[in-house]
Amino acid sequence: MKRFLIPAACAALVLLAGCKGPPAVEAPGISSAPAGSIPQRTKEQNAALGREHKTAWDLYQALKAEAKGGQKLSPSMVPDWTGVYSRPADKGFTFDPDTPAGVATTAKLTPEYQARLDKRIADVKRGIEWDPISTCAPPGHPRWLTEPFLREFVPTPNQTWLINEMVNDIRRVYTDGRDHIPAEDRYPLYNGDSIGFWDGGKLVVHTNQLQGGIYQRQNPDYTDQVETVEIWQRADASTMTADVWVYDPPSLAEPWYVKQAYVRLDPKQDLRIRYWNCAENQNNAVHQTQDGTTQFNGFSFDPKAGKK
Repeated sequence: MKRFLIPAACAALVLLAGCKGPPAVEAPGISSAPAGSIPQRTKEQNAALGREHKTAWDLYQALKAEAKGGQKLSPSMVPDWTGVYSRPADKGFTFDPDTPAGVATTAKLTPEYQARLDKRIADVKRGIEWDPISTCAPPGHPRWLTEPFLREFVPTPNQTWLINEMVNDIRRVYTDGRDHIPAEDRYPLYNGDSIGFWDGGKLVVHTNQLQGGIYQRQNPDYTDQVETVEIWQRADASTMTADVWVYDPPSLAEPWYVKQAYVRLDPKQDLRIRYWNCAENQNNAVHQTQDGTTQFNGFSFDPKAGKK
């Protein structure tokens, strides 16, 4: 018997909309981690920090200097990020969760990419919309940060796995001291190539080698020159957070800073992430029409379709 994904996903979103999580307490494992050196900054300070550095790599190196080179973890130092999490449903699908109502984006876009966003929003108002992941392709990073399904975060001494239930999507962050792939061997990937270091209980990540995409539906585009820097940490027993800086010169007039948060859903540790097969439900089969709309394969919502 087949199990379909849509009802379960909707149930998860309903749960998230009213989920406040358990009371905030000190997260297990953080007290035993070495003290970090990167200071806590306000949102405004983080946005300014991004603007101070020309590239994502420059920012990553500056944070590494603040962390005095970072730390390599022994098994006893690995922070406890146990739990199943998801992005709160009340944040919608906007890449920046703090986007004010009625504002299309908080990103400062170049004129070309502002025009693209304006057209996308105008098309949606006319009933024209196409999402690149409609074909069951993975969302890719940085869009990966916004998808509303279940997640796990698994730190180990040499790698950290950032897991999204959606299409079994795993980002691997290498913290064993390796560098990025040599420039001559790079090519665009859905989730790119991620390396990082630890600063106490914080994981600092640089990602490059990414494909172009969109941050979410009715959000801006990004190009295959996009790179990100992230600082992941467990803020309390019910919340994981990520400070995110996005650099993409063709589309962004300046680096875009956002703060993502993910709420824990399983205080009893009773949730499981199942294998995700988008093609399991035949109703997921769609294609893009010539006018840019989304249409299901094999049938139409037009009552005149098929009639002579």
